[in-house]
Amino acid sequence: MIDLRDIRLDDALALLEHDPSNALPDLQESPLNYLQSVVDGLCDLSLTDPLTGLGNRRNFLRILSREIDAVARSGESALLLMLDIDHFKKVNDTHGHQAGDRVLQAVAKCLGDCVRPMDTVARYGGEEFAAILPNCQSSFGWLVAERIRQSIQALSINVAPLVNIGVTVSIGGAYAPEWVRSTADLWTERADQQLYWAKAKGRNCVFIEAQPTIAVSAEEKNLLFGHLSHGDPAWIESVPSGISGNAMQ
Repeated sequence: MIDLRDIRLDDALALLEHDPSNALPDLQESPLNYLQSVVDGLCDLSLTDPLTGLGNRRNFLRILSREIDAVARSGESALLLMLDIDHFKKVNDTHGHQAGDRVLQAVAKCLGDCVRPMDTVARYGGEEFAAILPNCQSSFGWLVAERIRQSIQALSINVAPLVNIGVTVSIGGAYAPEWVRSTADLWTERADQQLYWAKAKGRNCVFIEAQPTIAVSAEEKNLLFGHLSHGDPAWIESVPSGISGNAMQ
């Protein structure tokens, strides 16, 4: 049996007291359940950005690596979006850092409202955000990113009494290569490159890299899907030989 008096939990409990979403069970119930709740609460804190309530960069990278593995196994399309608030330093310099915090919170909420529950949104760092959209076909990726851009542009953010401001975002995106095991660093680098182009072309726009085309020979098809054809070779011929996409702005 665990005796909580033997475990130094003061610092952990002090951290959890500032998290209104965390509710620890009564000490009289079960010491093991109580300790598990403390551990779970600390894990949540370690994966959450305290200002916006979104996942933090650590959580983002964890889910990104998991999504790469899923794409490699299933071949489903997955889109990574990187977003940067345009001229954010000007907001801080003009209205103060508390105003900057309100802008970050408003953009985070708007971004979360624009995506599906299955998608992952994170604060990547500073004024930069990221979104992972699994099972997102190339024909819809740019539409989603453009909807996000327009929704944020339409915000009127209260930063002080009788003071509302608007902001815009630049968005870059890249698809994970299908049927190929890539890395989180390479995927992020490709999306970052598109974000660079969006900012270089004047900001407040969307650039998405063309979905990589992967040609698969007849022999490779047979190795990949032959065991699924169940004696019907014609079935393998129905599997596409390659997938292509167009870069969009």
